[in-house]
Amino acid sequence: MTGTELGWWGVPLAILAGAIRVSTPFIFVSLGECLTERSGRINLGLEGTLVFGAMAGYGFAYETGSPWAGVTAAAFAGAAFGLVHAWCCQLPRVNDIAIGIALMLLGVGLAFFFGKPYIQPQAPDLPSIPLGAWSDSPQIQAALQVNVLFIAGIVLAVAMTWLFRSTRIGLTVRVVGDSTDAARALGFSPTGVRAAATAAGGALAGVGGAYLSLVYPGSWNEGISSGQGLMAVALVIFARWRPMHCFYAALIFGGAGALGPALQSVGISTGYYLWYAAPFVLTLVLLIVTSSPTRALAGAPGELRITR
Repeated sequence: MTGTELGWWGVPLAILAGAIRVSTPFIFVSLGECLTERSGRINLGLEGTLVFGAMAGYGFAYETGSPWAGVTAAAFAGAAFGLVHAWCCQLPRVNDIAIGIALMLLGVGLAFFFGKPYIQPQAPDLPSIPLGAWSDSPQIQAALQVNVLFIAGIVLAVAMTWLFRSTRIGLTVRVVGDSTDAARALGFSPTGVRAAATAAGGALAGVGGAYLSLVYPGSWNEGISSGQGLMAVALVIFARWRPMHCFYAALIFGGAGALGPALQSVGISTGYYLWYAAPFVLTLVLLIVTSSPTRALAGAPGELRITR
């Protein structure tokens, strides 16, 4: 069966496959940034964390022969970047937005430097679950080939929703994010809570990077991220700092990223490169739509830099 035999049914099928594959790094990075921002800190350095995590994950997977070792290494690398960000932000007269931009450039630069030996070698891929095995159609089988990290992202979004609503840890993060003075009055350490949240958020971004290099597109190169770390910050604002909404928004971004290949599958190639810009256009549109005076900061933590 050729790629065009499904006809126009192939378009929603390809978008579904893209929403699953392309959205996974968005899920992890946006959930990580959601956790960080709910503690009252913004981290614009997640693009660098994502790229460095992709390199670290690929390198460790290649050297050890285990893709899970690569995911673990990517998580530790992301947590390390998060801790550096947290340490810098607690210094006097330091702007967390500027620090994030500096760490973004540092992460990308370090990834390019240390990742050069891994551009050609082939690392093992993470396993996938063949949910389309019931079908004889290769297109359906490919569309429903779901990687385990996507399933983990769903579980993580649900767990974070429960964490913020029903646990002491979630309440602590929310209090620190809304009011430093109130947190101190209750005996919490805003610096410690924000450091932990930023490190955990960085670890999740690192895992998102490992997905890029070990699953889709499944290789390491210097242009692997395409700005997904920065787009995830806009995604969190659009999702109103809610984990499940971050998951849904990531699926929308993933579907937008698959629009070009989906149309190509039915023979539409006009404006091919313009269709590939759909996620970036969507980011711009969402920022414009959500920047109205009545909606821009709805649900934002009180201590977040953009609210002051």
